Amino acid sequence: MRPAPNFGRKVKNLFLGKSLNLGDTSIFHNLSLVAFFAWVGLGSDGLSSSCYGPAEAYLALGEHTFLALFVGLASVLTIFVISASYSQIIELFPSGGGGYVVASKLLNPTLGMISGCALMVDYVLTITLSVASGADALFSFLPPAWVPYRLATAVFGVLLLVVLNLRGVKESVTALVPIFMVFVITHAFAILYGLGTHLGNLPAVVERTSADIGVAQSQLGLMGMFLLILRAYSMGAGTYTGLEAVSNGLAILREPKVQTGKRTMTYMAVSLSVTVMGLILTYILFDVAQIKGKTLNAVLFEAIAQGWGVPGQVFVLVTLVSEAAILFVAAQTGFLDGPRVLANMAMDRWFPARFAMLSDRLVTQKGILLMGGAALALMVLTHGSVELLIVLYSINVFITFVLSQLGMVRHWLQADKNEPHRKKGLALNGLGLLLCSFILVTVTAIKFFEGGWATLVVTGAVSALALTIRRHYDATWIMLKKLDALIPVAEADTRFLSGEGHAEGPGMAEAACDPKAKTAVILVNGYNGLGMHTLLSIHRLFAGEFKNFIFVQVGMVDAGVFKGAEELEALKTHIRSDLDRYVRFIRNRGLYAEGISSVGVDVVEEVVKLAPSIRLRFPRAIFFGGQLVFQSDTFFTRMLHNYIVFAVQRQLYREGVAFVIMPIRV
Repeated sequence: MRPAPNFGRKVKNLFLGKSLNLGDTSIFHNLSLVAFFAWVGLGSDGLSSSCYGPAEAYLALGEHTFLALFVGLASVLTIFVISASYSQIIELFPSGGGGYVVASKLLNPTLGMISGCALMVDYVLTITLSVASGADALFSFLPPAWVPYRLATAVFGVLLLVVLNLRGVKESVTALVPIFMVFVITHAFAILYGLGTHLGNLPAVVERTSADIGVAQSQLGLMGMFLLILRAYSMGAGTYTGLEAVSNGLAILREPKVQTGKRTMTYMAVSLSVTVMGLILTYILFDVAQIKGKTLNAVLFEAIAQGWGVPGQVFVLVTLVSEAAILFVAAQTGFLDGPRVLANMAMDRWFPARFAMLSDRLVTQKGILLMGGAALALMVLTHGSVELLIVLYSINVFITFVLSQLGMVRHWLQADKNEPHRKKGLALNGLGLLLCSFILVTVTAIKFFEGGWATLVVTGAVSALALTIRRHYDATWIMLKKLDALIPVAEADTRFLSGEGHAEGPGMAEAACDPKAKTAVILVNGYNGLGMHTLLSIHRLFAGEFKNFIFVQVGMVDAGVFKGAEELEALKTHIRSDLDRYVRFIRNRGLYAEGISSVGVDVVEEVVKLAPSIRLRFPRAIFFGGQLVFQSDTFFTRMLHNYIVFAVQRQLYREGVAFVIMPIRV
């Protein structure tokens, strides 16, 4: 019978929800997102950029506003090129991972690491900038006396999103659907109404555009006009951020993931293109100009609703509030994809393995807390200054775009010449590489001395940290592989562990189970040198004392496993195979052995659950676990290694269970 939850557990259940059951066969289906919800959760970042991206491009043209038509068309082209490219990436890498996996697999792991680090920094900036922008927009409607509370409100917004995401992916997205839909409906209505009421002016727009080209050419020259258009196009680079989100978050999508991912990409590309081009056209048709203290969109919506009276004022208010709200929602992309990129890199040992672990709500809890904590720190350090944050923004995502496009170009160049999609893919990714490289160079040059250098320094520092962590893990792995040399030696010599101390051969009669005899319960993590070293250390220190050997292995369901029922079943099969090898090893030496397995997100919790039934069957059981001992125990090594056996020992200690830790020096 399960004990009643304590106060801490009750509080946790209230705010984050109860633990989810991995044994539920429908859990993957229930937690995954269909294309619509994926569009809300992953597409809000891109769609929210229409609050500032088109306006930045339009204002960058100065008095030559009719040239915005060319900027708008170039923006739409870029959106569809990047979207189509990421649809190809989804097909090529159906397990997800986005820019990190593409660069790692198609270029090299180091470039993949740089791409992943750039993405993580970008997602922290996405969270910070989105919430800060939302707070700015919100307080523009409130009395000036309330402005001092803006930073506190932004901090609260980040904390609220952290809690929502700790509850679960689907819960966090579902709660944001109404905000997202109000934004879509109000902006779609404003654009359609604005264009519909000015259809008769379209010939005049074409004529004015032609005249503007002539004026710009006479004032700036042909090359100067072309460079002005390119600069405005680059200044609207924030428009494209978020298009990579689906390929990074593929693991949370509903099966079939590839089709769901591609459908989501279509929703994102179409909605963003229509919004961007629609806003630019209505800017031109209503001849909007910047007014101090108002966004360009606010000026536009007031012009559209002019003459509507009170309903018009309500419409403008609701539309602008929806813009403020969707900026908060856009931060969700950072919380959905940032921890997932971090988890993928942790599984490849670029970052501590603990960031790939899941909570009992089956989310990457530590990754969410890290992203939220970094966003909070950045929010406080910058005082939520949108002007400063927007300078840091947009650079990093284009590092990933360029590396992804470069990887895909290399893939198509190396593909079989008879591959039917080779030419199309090469042309698409080649164009994408050209566009993204141009934007990256231009934005970096424009924003570098304004503070863009700080983004590159932070990304470089994170990359250097990742390299240091990887070197440590690689060195540890080499030492662990040396321990694996114990396995063939031990398997070849049947004197190990045999009660009589002499070889009997693999045909030795299997001992019967004696529950009253001393029993060694050994925690293992696969059939490896670490587990064998623990077993042989027990034999060396307690020769002949134990007649029963129980091997316990808990399969860790991390971000790499929690992708579908097949991965979970494969983990269970692998565990069973490892335990069977330990059991055969012991039984061939005339002793009793059995294996007990479990899967879960918390090894300590699973072992504590298994312990009572083992002790009931074997009252004289003593638990053992091996632990690596490094030459110097530092904060760095403690961060990179989980020391689970110490946590297990503490929990079993409270239950009065003997647990012996066998030190293994490396």
